[in-house]
Amino acid sequence: MTVPAPRRTAAGPPATGPDRRRRTGRAAAAVAVLGVLAATAAAVPSAPAAPTGCGVLLLGRLCLRGPVGATGVYTAVYRRDAPAPGEISVRLGYQRKNSRITAFPGWLGAGRTRGGVLRLSGRVEMLPDECIRGVMEHAATVFVTKWSCG
Repeated sequence: MTVPAPRRTAAGPPATGPDRRRRTGRAAAAVAVLGVLAATAAAVPSAPAAPTGCGVLLLGRLCLRGPVGATGVYTAVYRRDAPAPGEISVRLGYQRKNSRITAFPGWLGAGRTRGGVLRLSGRVEMLPDECIRGVMEHAATVFVTKWSCG
């Protein structure tokens, strides 16, 4: 009579006992960490290209920066290129649009340039499908930047 050879099993801790619980706990922790990382990565919006939108004017440049397609702080900057006598008063703001409407301008405020520059910021509420552009008013003339869409 022959005796069969013993079966060979894979190396590792036994399938029962405290080692099994420790291995299961580690696997559960790893899955939980990966789940949190995946959820965080999915929730982070992509950053818009900078500058958000600029327009070249006759004597300067008007730019609008902010989180396009999201509520946040937007900054309008007017910078005069050529030296001009005296400072000028301007009003800076933004205009929003989507597929249904183009909104009237929202103003961030007014001021005089200092050293040829005026920078004003404010919080703007935007929907993800909206576009935005910078607006400047000087001496009853309105200037705008190009549209930036998220």
